[in-house]
Formats: sequence, C-alpha cells, structure tokens
Amino acid sequence: MPKWYVVHTYSGQETKVLTHLQELIEAGDYGELISNVLMPTQDVVQVKNGKKMKTTRKFFPGYVLVEMDLNKDSIHIVRNTPGVAGFVGGNKPQPLRDEEVRRILGQTEKSSRQQVSEVPFEIGDAVKIKEGPFKDFDGVVDEIHPEKGKIKVMVSVFGRSTPVEVDFMHVTPIS
Repeated sequence: MPKWYVVHTYSGQETKVLTHLQELIEAGDYGELISNVLMPTQDVVQVKNGKKMKTTRKFFPGYVLVEMDLNKDSIHIVRNTPGVAGFVGGNKPQPLRDEEVRRILGQTEKSSRQQVSEVPFEIGDAVKIKEGPFKDFDGVVDEIHPEKGKIKVMVSVFGRSTPVEVDFMHVTPIS
C-alpha cells in the first residue's frame, strides 16, 4: 500500500520537481511505483499600492509530498529527479503518519475553498483613510478582520475616538 513521503527540493525547484514526477506518472512509466505528487498551496490576497493582488503561497516551501510504494526503484526515481535534494529522513525515508496526511490534505482542500488575506497592518499602526466618508482622516488600527479584508480604525471625530470599519485597500500606513 502506498504511503506519503516528504521530498526535500532545492530552493524554488518545487514546481519543477512536481511537474517532472507528474509527467512520469502520466506517461505510465512509473504509475505502479509512484501514485501521487502534491505541493500544498493556498491562495493569498495581498494589498499592495492600494490594489488587491492574488498570489499562491506554498505551505511547505522547499518540500514536495510523494505517495509511493517504497522500494529501490521508487527511491531511485525520486532521488534522481532534477531539483531533488533527498528524502526527509535521509537514507531511510520515513512515511508521514496518517493523521499528518489527513491534516495536510484537509488543509489544502480548505484553502482551495477560501482565500487568505495577508494583513498589511498591525494593531496600533497609524493609518490614513483614502476613501469613503472618513477620507483624509488619520487613525490607529484597533482591530483586524482578515477573513473580511477589513480593519477597524479609531479616528477622532469632534474630539471623541470613534471606531470606523474600512477595507484594507482604503487605508495607507503613515510613516
């Protein structure tokens, strides 16, 4: 029965290794030895220069997961793939435990359904509101809601501190 193993790749070579191993499987050459290859990723929405940018981020940079029957041939195939540094576990690769595999696979399924917003602010940061009814007001970040892509900013209105909820895109940090 195939088990999941972690393969260490050279920096930035994860996609190359993934593609190469998937091509071997699809060609039918090693499908009986290697059954699946995975590089867990998630979509992240970042706000840069006031614009939302969607990027894909790797959960485990520098690593690829391979489901395979462990034997001399499968080890040889994976180790001789361009970009592979070796297996995690050294000369005797250790399979991932079932609960680890379920957690990783569950994490990738969950991330494919939802996007994660990278928060460009921290609580206590001074910001200026760029749009909306409070345009040009200065304030301090009080709360962050990455799932909504919004922050709560405390602004001074008539001498009183007032909470205002705004989009990440509608504020800029004050240096």
